[in-house]
Amino acid sequence: MVRRTRFDDAECPVARSVDAIGDWWSLLIVRDAFDGSRRFGEFQRSLGVAKNILAARLRTLVASGVIEIVEAPDGGSYHEYALTEKGKGLFPVIVALRQWGETHCFEPGEPHSEMIDRQHGHPLRALEVRSDDGRQLGPDDTVINKVASPGRDTRAAIST
Repeated sequence: MVRRTRFDDAECPVARSVDAIGDWWSLLIVRDAFDGSRRFGEFQRSLGVAKNILAARLRTLVASGVIEIVEAPDGGSYHEYALTEKGKGLFPVIVALRQWGETHCFEPGEPHSEMIDRQHGHPLRALEVRSDDGRQLGPDDTVINKVASPGRDTRAAIST
């Protein structure tokens, strides 16, 4: 079996984020958690994933602090899975992936789901990356700065 490369000590936040999430099954579990799934069986039915794979992905998400195990609300002997604050912080990531998929993964007129603002019943506006002064930014408008340890400001622009 090929050993998984770890990125938990990488300087790149994208690499660390990918390491914390694990794989695409994990993102789909997080998506389902946002949609209200809380029990193992609910995730399994929605995803159609093998139970051993689902159990492993849930363990990883719990270990990384994205999901937590909570008692069943009725006090039963089973437990449920709930997003932590760290997990809820993935909401913009899920929305961005959804919107990218809507734009690039469907043929015109092909049916697909869409995310709706519950209060007003309208589809969401496309996510945008904005500067602190409100300008919309694209990839050519940004650079990466390496930030030193706290207390030292030795930022250096890095081109990517």
